[in-house]
Amino acid sequence: MKWTDVQDIAIELADSKPDIDPLSVRFTDLMQWVMELPGFDDDPKRCNEKILEAIQMTWLDER
Repeated sequence: MKWTDVQDIAIELADSKPDIDPLSVRFTDLMQWVMELPGFDDDPKRCNEKILEAIQMTWLDER
């Protein structure tokens, strides 16, 4: 997975962290959790606030 795989990342987060409210997560934590997902392989420098916000909103929809 890459940072641009927002839907796949959101599904993985929804499955691995079902008790977490996506809106309560700090972007620093969200970035770390994404990088720890199995199959994630992308440069942390390619991440930005816009991508993290898209992941957060898609994760919210997946819940």
